[in-house]
Amino acid sequence: MGATLDLAREVGYAKLSIEAVAARAGVGKHTVYRRWPSKGLLFLDAVLSLNTTSLDHPDTGDIVADLRTVMTRAADLLGRPPWGPLYQDLIGEAQHDPEVAAALQRRFIEPQTADTLARLKVAKDRGQLAPDFDLAFAFDILSGPLYYRLLITQQPVTHDCIDRVLQGVFAGMSPRPHTG
Repeated sequence: MGATLDLAREVGYAKLSIEAVAARAGVGKHTVYRRWPSKGLLFLDAVLSLNTTSLDHPDTGDIVADLRTVMTRAADLLGRPPWGPLYQDLIGEAQHDPEVAAALQRRFIEPQTADTLARLKVAKDRGQLAPDFDLAFAFDILSGPLYYRLLITQQPVTHDCIDRVLQGVFAGMSPRPHTG
């Protein structure tokens, strides 16, 4: 996997090949193919093997602060090499390879989503969020602008951007006073 990451950084994912990875690792290409049936799945394992900052949600009692902590960690991780450019390439490959898309969903996206939804549910149960607010939709709203900047406009996902997203979302998620 180290050879995969090294080559991907040197030549880019598009020019990465199993043959080149095998040569760099000092093994035969059949050795690589026995474990990874495609370049995309090898790349997925390599990228996900990188030691990353914890993206687990803390619970300080302040849902906005807790989400901000995780969102800024993720933005910092994605905003610099090696993780950011490699993750962008991985997302790109997932658009063309259903196996990579499914594995990325199962191994990275679903656990991150579940952790965020669990933290939002705790906040909702504590009365910090409107009881009728759709938490899955909240997750979409929270993550959408960040992925848009990362993948479409390639603008940096700044801490200020995260603060604006959180302010915008939580204005609609806060409990509303009862009117009589």
